[in-house]
Amino acid sequence: MTPSKDGVLVTARARTDLGRTRDHNEDAFLVADLTTRTTDLTNGGPHRVGERGSLFLVADGMGGAAAGELASSMAADLIFRHLVESWNTEPSPAREQFALHLKAALVQANERIHVYSREHPDVRGMGTTATVAGVLDGTLFLAQVGDSRAYLVRGGAATQLTKDQSLMQRLVDAGELTEEEAEQSERRNIILQALGPDAKIRVDLTWQELRRGDTLVICSDGLSGQVKREEIAQLVRENPDLDALCDHLIVLANDRGGPDNITTVVARFDGEGLSAPDPAADVAYRAYPTGEPDSDEHEVTPAAAPTADAPPPVPPAPVPPPPPPPPVAAEPLPAPPSRSGSPATLALAGTAFLLLLLLLYLLLLR
Repeated sequence: MTPSKDGVLVTARARTDLGRTRDHNEDAFLVADLTTRTTDLTNGGPHRVGERGSLFLVADGMGGAAAGELASSMAADLIFRHLVESWNTEPSPAREQFALHLKAALVQANERIHVYSREHPDVRGMGTTATVAGVLDGTLFLAQVGDSRAYLVRGGAATQLTKDQSLMQRLVDAGELTEEEAEQSERRNIILQALGPDAKIRVDLTWQELRRGDTLVICSDGLSGQVKREEIAQLVRENPDLDALCDHLIVLANDRGGPDNITTVVARFDGEGLSAPDPAADVAYRAYPTGEPDSDEHEVTPAAAPTADAPPPVPPAPVPPPPPPPPVAAEPLPAPPSRSGSPATLALAGTAFLLLLLLLYLLLLR
């Protein structure tokens, strides 16, 4: 991954909709230029991706009443502010550091939302998913908690770049269910992580090299639960205008019942800073190597069961017990105090003394 010398251009649009069954919208989105520190990239375009990158976010809140709405809006604000305050102060905007700052932004947002919910009983337990995409020098980084998804459409085909942190995805990974069975399950909305409910989280960090003509679609499960991946690809092919694309995605999800809030952010990439289009170029879910030990990964959920192809974990070598401490020489006990004479001598002297007293007593009686 060598830095691009020329510009990368992005055109972005976003929509959020109440859906057909909810009485308030708990979703939130954000599209921002981290170089100019602005959040107005959903108008006009294309915009040049600056030296600090561009940011795209979808958050799906939960918690009842206004708690979910508060959690998702807090996540968007906290993540943006963290990147502006920390990433923008990095002396050298390297992509490796950018990826780590994206991850750190979600970790800090989780801590802040968790503390806030504990201090305010009326919103205790609130949470939100967060799928955050950052683009820098032609590389797309994705930091995710929850089940809001990101797809990349290249050459007319859509590939899911994220992996749901959900019960159904865990069962699919373990080979217990097929993807088709998971999509039909009544438990498909059970997620294993969100920002807020727990003090610590594990952020899933992935990456993908971009090419000219690539289209990124980020959405809440109000869209991905109703519109299949192949249908998203078809709508991208049929709607070169991104405003029309967003509208068609929302309408299709509502036509199928609109059981949840529906939010999508779409971004199309171009510019000489990207490689030429190539439908055969690899697109896949690809974990980003952070080089951090597992203990620093902010784990909350238990580790997935090892697959059949994975080697069994090597048990740690037994740790030998520490050697016993060297023997300490015992100090000699102090000698008992000495007496004047033996016990027999003392007894004899006592008897003689008593006899003398008795003799004196008898003489006085006479």
